[in-house]
Amino acid sequence: MSYFMEIGNYVDKLYEKLEGWSEAIILRLPNLVLAILVIVLFYFISKGVKSILKKILLKRMSNASVRQIIIKLVSMLIVLIGFFIALGVLDLDKALTSILAGAGVVALAIGLALQGTLNNTFSGVLLSFLPRIRINDYIETSSHKGFVEEISLRNFVLRQPDNQIVVMPNSMIIDEPFTNYSLTDRGRITVNCGVGYGSKLRNVKEMVTKLMEENFPQKEGEKVEFYWLEFGDSSINFMTRFYIDYTKPGQFFDRQSEAIMLIKEEFDKNGINIPFPIRTLMMDTPVHLAKDKND
Repeated sequence: MSYFMEIGNYVDKLYEKLEGWSEAIILRLPNLVLAILVIVLFYFISKGVKSILKKILLKRMSNASVRQIIIKLVSMLIVLIGFFIALGVLDLDKALTSILAGAGVVALAIGLALQGTLNNTFSGVLLSFLPRIRINDYIETSSHKGFVEEISLRNFVLRQPDNQIVVMPNSMIIDEPFTNYSLTDRGRITVNCGVGYGSKLRNVKEMVTKLMEENFPQKEGEKVEFYWLEFGDSSINFMTRFYIDYTKPGQFFDRQSEAIMLIKEEFDKNGINIPFPIRTLMMDTPVHLAKDKND
């Protein structure tokens, strides 16, 4: 009998507790509704500010990755402010202090566990503000090359010339050297060729130099260069190099191809031979050629 009386006492206490909670919820209901409205309001405010900020930064800032980072940070900050105000409406200031204290400990533990991820995140922020690399630039690393498609807080995305997408951690770009071909408007290309030993070398040099100057105009401080390199097995080899408008690989290959065709056409016109490679085969055993029966 006493056992059932104890259960009854527990049930009564539980009922009183639930009744107290229900009364507290009813009393706090206006504050709860107001807190939800505050969060929703600040969410839409962040959306509006995000849209306005995007238009402003689009006119004032050319780096798309920096614009994205700034917009995301401002949007998150506005939502966070709304969350703190909502907690204040619910009179949860003390709870907020406890949450922040606990969050500090949790953040430390997460930071130690996710060192690589955080490294990539900070690398992404650095890349976004780095003036030496921008969206749509053509870059080349030790293992990949292509156009910069996206710089996020974690990944660096390249679109290769064959249209394949390469996604790599941001830290790889920060820690390793890379070449950005889009930083300068002009670049120098080299074309190698060879002529027969019977050619007049000074005439060939003058001819090729004049041909390149006429078809690839050089700016101030630039010039067409020509150098004889070596006596090859079947030809005397030379190199010519000159500057072109070059910010992407397609321009390089197009101008190089044009230069090769021009040199070949000019040599054909002037009877200058580009010899084939010659190979001499030595055989240890004698070779007997079959004679024609009619001989």
